[in-house]
Amino acid sequence: MGEYDIESTIASDLTNTMTDYSVDTASTDGATDQKETTWMNTKYPQYLGYYKEIPELTAVIDAKATWTVGKGFTSNELTELLLMTIKGNGYDTFNSILENMIRTYQIGGDSYAEIIRNDNGDLINIKPLDPFVMRHVANRQGVIIRFEQVSKVKGNKAKVFMPEDIFYLPRNRLADEIHGNTMIERLAWIILARNEAMTDYKQVMHRFVKPRWLIKLDTDTPSKVAAEKRKWDKANEAGENMFIPSGAAEAELMAVAPNATLNPLAWISSLNDYFYQSAGVPQIILGGMGAITEAAVKIAYLAFQQTIEEEQLFIEEQVLSQLNLEINLTFPASLENELISDKKKDTESGAVQPNETTAGVGR
Repeated sequence: MGEYDIESTIASDLTNTMTDYSVDTASTDGATDQKETTWMNTKYPQYLGYYKEIPELTAVIDAKATWTVGKGFTSNELTELLLMTIKGNGYDTFNSILENMIRTYQIGGDSYAEIIRNDNGDLINIKPLDPFVMRHVANRQGVIIRFEQVSKVKGNKAKVFMPEDIFYLPRNRLADEIHGNTMIERLAWIILARNEAMTDYKQVMHRFVKPRWLIKLDTDTPSKVAAEKRKWDKANEAGENMFIPSGAAEAELMAVAPNATLNPLAWISSLNDYFYQSAGVPQIILGGMGAITEAAVKIAYLAFQQTIEEEQLFIEEQVLSQLNLEINLTFPASLENELISDKKKDTESGAVQPNETTAGVGR
């Protein structure tokens, strides 16, 4: 028998059992010292899968595209007449092409459309392309000198496009990179954590929405056990009672005790809020509840408006730079004037002093 001596007590060493959270280093995909640097978005099919499978991500990306195109564009009469002739795949409009390209670069970081001109060099069409087959080729200075459309048929040669033949929209480009960046990369962990929690909770609900029983039989004969199993399973599935002779079997209800497991609902809700915050789209934009007070809703809406107007500016500048056409995208509905009016009313009523309103609304 061992000796139970209190002096033999020792302390554990947990120094290396937990590690601090850290972030991996990253580098840009810029041009190198070689004559040509190439890049392709090999992860685009994965990003596209996220978009098609995750409904909240689909809603966020579609909202950004829809709100950026807004009420469409305005321009001078000649430009409007020209852009009315743009048909894309035959059933597109210039607005729908822009919306398509915005949605595409939100998914993968980049979007492309072939610029088609007639023999006189006049623009006659713009046709969106698949980002997965587009290869960038840049020179030593980091300037894109051509695009190569890799064939989807093995063995066929890539189709070469000069930069002036491609309407190219790179979103969220960093430093010397020769491509844009998707927001899905930074949202992936939240998406996976939220859907894992929802899947786990779905399984819990399936298992415990109907009672489960621990049956203790007075026999171990396989045929008798199988017969009892059929009876209990059938009764349980139909929601019926079972009547058994006293002492022939014991039935014990299996259930999860209150507070025996973590409640995932708060965690799922927290991840949900974190997702929309990280994506930069308030839930109120999508018809959800993202704020408590009317004032909070208005501020969230105004913040979203700034990001959309910045994106509209990006599109307008690219259309002018690459297509030599000047357009103005119209924001759907602004609350800026209403916020200014509210501030004026509060100031006049004495609820807010002029020097207390420094948010810069309307500047």
